[in-house]
Amino acid sequence: MAATNDAIAAARKAAKAAGPRVVQARYRRSSAKLEIAYENGVTLTVPVGLIEEFAALEAPPVWADLAKIEIWGGGYDLFFPRLDTFVNGPALLRGALGSQAWMRELARGMGMAKSPAKAAAARANGLKGGRPRKHSALTTKAA
Repeated sequence: MAATNDAIAAARKAAKAAGPRVVQARYRRSSAKLEIAYENGVTLTVPVGLIEEFAALEAPPVWADLAKIEIWGGGYDLFFPRLDTFVNGPALLRGALGSQAWMRELARGMGMAKSPAKAAAARANGLKGGRPRKHSALTTKAA
């Protein structure tokens, strides 16, 4: 099947919409972060624990599993052969370290975290009378 000019133009448009391609990637053992360089000059450093594809594995990856990274799909995918796992490079750059559902789950977990600072803030808020009541136009009486 011969490639037509229209097919080539459509492929280029789709690639541009996908985002910039990865030109280099490495795992930094000292910080447990994945460092990714893109064709547009941006370098992204992401903690491995925040990447959805790694969290979905049966066992957490060790540094030796992450040290070998291959760039596939014309620069759009990172392949970790020892884990048999792909990570989409443009998706990481867009700030969506995973799907919206994954990010919601991370945020929910962080909101449930208990810390001395959070407990102190709740006590201080309670001394002020707690959370203010919501006022609506229906419950407010005109003077």
